[in-house]
Amino acid sequence: MEPNIPSASPEPAVTPIWKVAAASFIGTAVEWYDFFLYGTAAALIFNRLFFPSFDPLMGTLAAFATFAVGFIARPLGGIIFGHFGDKLGRKSMLSATLMIMGVATFAIGLLPTYERVGILAPILLVVLRIIQGFGLGGEWGGAVLMAVESAPAHRRGFYGSWPQMGAPAGLLVANAVFSLFSRLPEEQFVAWGWRVPFLFSAVLIGIGVFIRLGVAESPAFRAHQHSRPASKGPPALEALRTYPKQILLAMGARFAENGFFYIVTTFVLTYGTNIGMARSDMLTAVLVATCVHLVAIPCFGALSDTLGRRPVYIGGALGCALLAFPFFRLIDTQQTGLVWLAITLGIIAHAAMYGPQASFFSELFGTRVRYSGASLGYQLASVFAGGLSPLIATALLSGSHGQAWPVSLYMVGLALVTLVSVYLSAETFREQLAEPSPAAPPGEAAADDSRRDVA
Repeated sequence: MEPNIPSASPEPAVTPIWKVAAASFIGTAVEWYDFFLYGTAAALIFNRLFFPSFDPLMGTLAAFATFAVGFIARPLGGIIFGHFGDKLGRKSMLSATLMIMGVATFAIGLLPTYERVGILAPILLVVLRIIQGFGLGGEWGGAVLMAVESAPAHRRGFYGSWPQMGAPAGLLVANAVFSLFSRLPEEQFVAWGWRVPFLFSAVLIGIGVFIRLGVAESPAFRAHQHSRPASKGPPALEALRTYPKQILLAMGARFAENGFFYIVTTFVLTYGTNIGMARSDMLTAVLVATCVHLVAIPCFGALSDTLGRRPVYIGGALGCALLAFPFFRLIDTQQTGLVWLAITLGIIAHAAMYGPQASFFSELFGTRVRYSGASLGYQLASVFAGGLSPLIATALLSGSHGQAWPVSLYMVGLALVTLVSVYLSAETFREQLAEPSPAAPPGEAAADDSRRDVA
């Protein structure tokens, strides 16, 4: 028996698309603030607080390992919240995931360090990181589907990019807040300054939940509820059975986007400080690039409404491959302008994939299992791409005695996986999200699904 999760406030019959998009953006930005804050802290401070017995590089490697753990938990969150999101609706899951992320992030700000409680400190850190990943794994699917399923057919790419904008917005706020407190005297920053950004999450969570409670369920899901009986089996299993190719291709499409992003925004902080750049200078460079990212994502999302999802996405993957070697050459100069240029170019290439991604992945699946299917493709890839990329990059850097070329080769490999996957995917920007009515002949129903499987 499925639990009945009541709405905390009366739900309006129809919510204007701009309000749905804004609510998805704000809530997702809060979620990503929590998630990215950990990555920034892992790159700059967690090695000393939770792994002090290691040398600096190995301590950073251990900190990035805990960073990767959060990605491992994301598919589980996608499966569980996808299940209830496909059964009960998209809206009811969004506040729950937001609260889970907020509690875990706030608790990280209260953790004792290794110096005080020994091995228990990193253990608690890993547990809270797992909870963070679980919450984020369930949040993405609901947020993007609320925007995509509520948008006009010819603007799905643009409005679907709004929750995607939450990622750079969250990163921007996380790095800005962390950068502010990192300017404290070193002793104060290590003692208490790093904790404040995590504790500040409680305020942002309250704002995000309040906004999301005022948005109606997506029209596509409500129409599906009224026209079709709910699936008796788990939606995730139905998605795997009905759309196996789409899930695999969506995973492959994420490799360059997800892996490249964490190298450009997280691993680069460690790389830059290791070659002698100031921590505050590297954070500022990421902040500048993130501002560009925030603007570029909706631009590429809108472009995909005109050119199609695949051409825009493939262009971004090609950009990542072409930039892989010049990126580190520019960082190695330690010249502020060239470092800004490197990270900004990397962010623009990423935006060309991330902008159309929400609509692209959503359009690959039918309404019945769309939450589960899109979440599986998105979150399973995050384990192998984004979660491992800073860890793999740090290990490659260590194994090559500080030389960056193995990391560049790794980035090219990620891009090749994405190029092949997107090339083999169907073009979806002209697809209708509404499925055939129950009265439709079987041949028509089959045609609806088969269109999504044409390469």
